[in-house]
Amino acid sequence: MPTPPSLLKNLPFLITPPLLWAGNVIVARAVRNDIPPLTLSFGRWVISLLILLPFAWAAMRRDRTLYRRHAKLVIGTSLTGIAAFNTLVYTGLHQTTSTNALLLNSCIPVLIMLIGSLFYGQKLNRFQTAGLLLSLLGVLVIILRGQAGNLWALRFNPGDLWVSAAVVCWAFYTLWMRQMPAEINRTGLTAVQIMLGLLVLLPLWLWERAAGTPVYWNGNALAGLAYVGIFPSVVAYLCYTAAIARVGAVRAGLSIHLMPVFGTLLAVTLLGESLHLYHLVGIAAIFGGILLSNKRAAG
Repeated sequence: MPTPPSLLKNLPFLITPPLLWAGNVIVARAVRNDIPPLTLSFGRWVISLLILLPFAWAAMRRDRTLYRRHAKLVIGTSLTGIAAFNTLVYTGLHQTTSTNALLLNSCIPVLIMLIGSLFYGQKLNRFQTAGLLLSLLGVLVIILRGQAGNLWALRFNPGDLWVSAAVVCWAFYTLWMRQMPAEINRTGLTAVQIMLGLLVLLPLWLWERAAGTPVYWNGNALAGLAYVGIFPSVVAYLCYTAAIARVGAVRAGLSIHLMPVFGTLLAVTLLGESLHLYHLVGIAAIFGGILLSNKRAAG
């Protein structure tokens, strides 16, 4: 009987994706005054496509019939996961902190359960329901900056709302990706999704350019664009795929919960952002909700 793979041996494959995805948020926040959001999103996916295309082309040609057969899923995941998610996050980071964006992202697993329950008939046990409510409470604490008065006065940070919309898009993307047939090669599919996402982003990027929004192509901006185009888009994807193959989808999926941990530490140390009490309360509520949601009901 083969020996189970060592966790230590596979640790790089588990840690690298959430670290690089957290870095995506940090870099986007750092270059927000140099690169506007649509330019950053469009440029990111152009770079990613150029890197992926040589490896994906054969699979794209082989699976083209499957793409047409499952066109709704392919288009839906392209719109939510490629065109919308990062564009909304990058837009939100012009008005909110990296810490807030990362913590809001951490409620994605629970939000997936909520949407699955509302729209796809997935049943929630009592622990999942309690976890859902607890995590949403944590999100509300972060959005309201720990001040209940902001709810009554309807004072919300627009950046937090943009990021919250992005999180909803990613939840739908994840649910739709679960429905994607296993016979579709994932590298080829990713390249197709990027191409479709770019078709949507192109007119929006041209509109941003026509509006005269300035772009400052300095060293930091170029380095930031290269980072988001290569590391969170390609390297993290390859490592995550390897992690799934080595330790299974469940263990690999749990590693994503490290993203807000890495990101918050990077935001505080590299960007000088402050960690407030409401952040800690929000973290505790969100992660408490995630733990509750993964608890099995007796019987």
